[in-house]
Amino acid sequence: MAQRMAGKRVALAGPRKADEMALLVAKMGGEPVLRPAQGTVFLDDIELRNAVVSWVKQPPDWNIFTTGMGLDALFDMAEDMGVAEQIMELLHSSKIAARGYKTVNELKKRGFTPDVRDEDGSLTGLTRAFAPYDLKGKEVLLQLHGDPAPRLVKWLDEQGAVTRQVLPYKHIPPEEANLQALLADVLNRKVDAVTFTSGPQIRFLCQYAREQNRMDDLLEAFRQDVIAVSVGKVTAQSMLEEGIERIVFPVEERMGAMMVELGKYFEHSASAHGFGLEVVNGH
Repeated sequence: MAQRMAGKRVALAGPRKADEMALLVAKMGGEPVLRPAQGTVFLDDIELRNAVVSWVKQPPDWNIFTTGMGLDALFDMAEDMGVAEQIMELLHSSKIAARGYKTVNELKKRGFTPDVRDEDGSLTGLTRAFAPYDLKGKEVLLQLHGDPAPRLVKWLDEQGAVTRQVLPYKHIPPEEANLQALLADVLNRKVDAVTFTSGPQIRFLCQYAREQNRMDDLLEAFRQDVIAVSVGKVTAQSMLEEGIERIVFPVEERMGAMMVELGKYFEHSASAHGFGLEVVNGH
């Protein structure tokens, strides 16, 4: 693999598959630095069980899944409760919508192809894909992905849908020491890039920076010396909302593609002093 990251230190803010990402950085000649900026915790069994019971007793017209991880959690609970076959049957007799390729892949493993799916990994893209369908009066089961989605819920309300929300897991901040270390690395320019794989990682870092009265300094570091890297368009949008504008992200929302894109960025930067763009997406 080309040594596109030779001499570069890359902080990895995503805890999931961090070892695999570190190996990719090392193979491209870089030095990976593990700086988890997010923790994930599943909700208690009682809440998940109640969601599955409601799912079986009141089968919805539409099932909207937003993450593969959340889908797995629901199916695991259904199997534990002995109602997995009933869930499969009701999915066959209702409509399915999915956000993100991981969710689509998890559905395909179980023999399902979504009737509606986004084109860009975003919830906004998902709502656009619903254009041919009338949701007025339809019962909708909405599986969220670690955070509330008020805009999506509001959109469903505006369409006249009756929405039930299921939150199989939620995001929690990492240990404060991890945020402290990541913030220090960026402010002191000890890393050349930071990779983010979800919006909560951005929010937790920026929230901590604000608490330390260093948000302006953080934005300046990302503006001048440290490149912010996103796994895809959705996470990049979270960066823009926080004021981070110099971003590298791949067209295809995959962790491996993110690292390849970062390698290309470093290679171009070395030869052309950067792309000269505020937001770079592989073109």
